[in-house]
Amino acid sequence: MGTGIEAGIDYNALIESEAAAFLESAARYLKPEDVEMLRLAFLVSREAHEGQTRKSGEPYITHPLAVATMLTDWRLDVQGLAAALLHDVLEDTGVTKPTLIEKFGKIVADLVDGLSKLERLEYQTKEDAQAESFRKMVLAMARDIRVIIVKLADRLHNMRTLDSMREDKRRRIALETLEIYAPIANRIGLNKVYRELQDLAFKHLHPHRYSVLSKAVRAARGNRREVVNKILLAVSQRLVQSNIEATIKGREKNLYSIYKKMQEKHLSFSEVLDIYGFRVVVNDIPACYLALGALHSLYKPIPGKFKDYIAIPKGNGYQSLHTTLFGPYGTPVEMQIRTREMHNVAEAGVASHWMYKSGEGVNTAQQRTHQWLQKLLDMQEESDDAVEFLEHIKIDLFPDEVYVFTPKGKIMVLPQGSTPVDFAYAVHTDVGHRCIAARVNHALVPLRTALRNGDTVEIITSTQAKPNPSWLAFVQSGRARSGIRNYLKSLQREEAVALGEKLLRQAVGALASTPLAVSEELRVEYFAAYGEKMRSFDDVLAEIGAGKLLPIVVARRMLELAGERLGEGVRVGPITIRGNEAGMVQLSNCCNPLPGDDILGVMTKGQGLVIHRVSCPNARRADPDKLLEVNWEAQRDRMFGVTVGVLSRNERGALADIATAISQASANIESADTQDSSRDGDSLFNIHFRLQVEGVEHLERVLAAVRQLAVVQRVERK
Repeated sequence: MGTGIEAGIDYNALIESEAAAFLESAARYLKPEDVEMLRLAFLVSREAHEGQTRKSGEPYITHPLAVATMLTDWRLDVQGLAAALLHDVLEDTGVTKPTLIEKFGKIVADLVDGLSKLERLEYQTKEDAQAESFRKMVLAMARDIRVIIVKLADRLHNMRTLDSMREDKRRRIALETLEIYAPIANRIGLNKVYRELQDLAFKHLHPHRYSVLSKAVRAARGNRREVVNKILLAVSQRLVQSNIEATIKGREKNLYSIYKKMQEKHLSFSEVLDIYGFRVVVNDIPACYLALGALHSLYKPIPGKFKDYIAIPKGNGYQSLHTTLFGPYGTPVEMQIRTREMHNVAEAGVASHWMYKSGEGVNTAQQRTHQWLQKLLDMQEESDDAVEFLEHIKIDLFPDEVYVFTPKGKIMVLPQGSTPVDFAYAVHTDVGHRCIAARVNHALVPLRTALRNGDTVEIITSTQAKPNPSWLAFVQSGRARSGIRNYLKSLQREEAVALGEKLLRQAVGALASTPLAVSEELRVEYFAAYGEKMRSFDDVLAEIGAGKLLPIVVARRMLELAGERLGEGVRVGPITIRGNEAGMVQLSNCCNPLPGDDILGVMTKGQGLVIHRVSCPNARRADPDKLLEVNWEAQRDRMFGVTVGVLSRNERGALADIATAISQASANIESADTQDSSRDGDSLFNIHFRLQVEGVEHLERVLAAVRQLAVVQRVERK
């Protein structure tokens, strides 16, 4: 190893010093044999990263060493610390997972693997790669929460040293931190990390605003000192008089929360800073409520500003009493009252498991974190799209929550603005799927009603019900959104598989010299030869039904596998449609085909089979290889949409007469748009009717009825 001296810095000496400090810090709470394991992990990591540098020019080993040192403050165990030292070796060096298992055991190797990104070569875009890496990390942290503890420390150190990056990369990493990693830190209760990640992201996303605001906060501190000291003295005296042992501290909002409050509530800087915050830490829960009474007797409470997070903890296990008081000079004073255990959880969240080995609050934080991770796993199972999964996670990471009750009194925690549909999916995915109505506080309400704290919600279900796509416009929770989308996708897939089966059968029938069944053996043979990116032959059929694979191509391959020799220029015979298929068979909006029209089908990627009139210009422009002959089935059980144009004299009652004629001809009017078409002194207007008819013959009867009216000059199908 070289001297490592660059620009006057002896990096070798610096690394040795930092490593010694790290091991000393770990030795304060770990056994000697654990410290030796960490020494080995450091040496392996240092050797693996030899020659690699960070953008700042520092040897790369300084990064994992800094991350591991940070984690000793949280008293993370030896396996977590070893994983922190080694967290980049699988991704950036030649070290393999079997090597890690051999040297450090399977648990450490699994932790490192969970922290490593996936190979980006497999994905088309950076967004896909990022989303898939995040999904892998979620699965790993569901197995072992230490994955996210180390990942957050890793992200925090990267954010602290982001200045050496290009501006565009700084902004991308800062935005990702603000949208994903800071909310995760909040969700698992790492409050200090959450606030610092927010401020660092704010600094790189809005450097000028950050600079102005930080200077203003520093200037304001001196002006506020007198008021803060006055409140601290008064509160201390009142608690002593009430025989309550407590620690009282002033607390200052972080820069990003000040900025966000100014943005959301359109407040000036001075208006935000005029709110003073204090934290009162007492010995036990009864003392919390005694302290609350003492403070309410000192300063008048502001109505509606009291929240009891002890009786009903937040989703991340956070517990405190919150109250806002009218302080001296009429200034609002925010008070948080909690026990020491609650304070530990509030600051360190699930990491307090390692920092503090006793206390009920610690177990609560762990339990709620694992419940949340289980929800993520459920969503992950329902979503086969990593980008969509990441979108659902972002929705669920919003910190604002609403607390509602089941009819049996169980508390459910949902995102702010949630509806009965969100509640139904939170109970169980099947309850969400079968939801038809809801009672809130024993009264029937629309399913899009926003729930409020304290509401009691009862869901009414039906075995015949299914999710409505319109629910996606108002649901708030990631779980509801994921459940609805997954159900709709499964419906589309079933339709695509059924259509693909029909198209393939007809293609094989048209090509085969003798009748040939698409046997299970032939399907297995085809899948082995051509299905490398698919999970089953149903995937092949779904691809055909969705227009991504041409049935004629699959049929040719299957017949070649069956030993048939094929000529060129074979056309697939007509397929029959009813016109009431959904999803993968669609009637085009450009020409509105009706039963009785000559029609053809165009295989369209992602849409399946799109039906056009033979005369439609769009159909004539389609790729001939994607055209299919299509016939109407004799028996039909639906009405079809069509547009009709009517030119009429603008006389009193004309529109009513035309509508009556259409109705008497047994057609339904969906909509009518009128436009003034007066010319040469004639007062005329054009009406475009959107009608529902049974087919071409029915349409002709409707047009004939309208033509008979004296006011009508012209009527035609559009």
